Amino acid sequence: MGEIVLNEQSLQLMKQFEDITGAGSRDCIVDERNERLIFVINPGDMGRAIGKQGTSIKKASEDLGKKIEVVEFSNDAEQFIKNCFLPARVVSVQIEENDEGEYVANVDVEEEDRGIAIGKGGKNIFKANKLAERQHDIVSVQIITDENL
Repeated sequence: MGEIVLNEQSLQLMKQFEDITGAGSRDCIVDERNERLIFVINPGDMGRAIGKQGTSIKKASEDLGKKIEVVEFSNDAEQFIKNCFLPARVVSVQIEENDEGEYVANVDVEEEDRGIAIGKGGKNIFKANKLAERQHDIVSVQIITDENL
């Protein structure tokens, strides 16, 4: 796994998020392009992070002043990538080594969930790429389409 460098802003945001929700996190990305904060939540803390009827995540979003998205961490790279795309239904994740010795992931998503997986303006594929690289040294995450089969 690559070395994740957290700056002071990310560390402060993670502390605030934990104080508000009670959920521990291991990474935080400030995504200015999509005006959101993305937290990688410790395994088992997703319920705390969201709260009953979304109350915890809503409060955190209000207090921190940005839309918040959470992804549950997994040591298993395939499961982690599936978590990045929730609620889209992922059929399979194939992780392969390319000619440069880097790892890439090809993700097959249910046809009707492809739009959800990509996200408006590609924001969900952006999130998956950023997090997979930081958490599991996977340099590229691509959604398989009929064109690239």
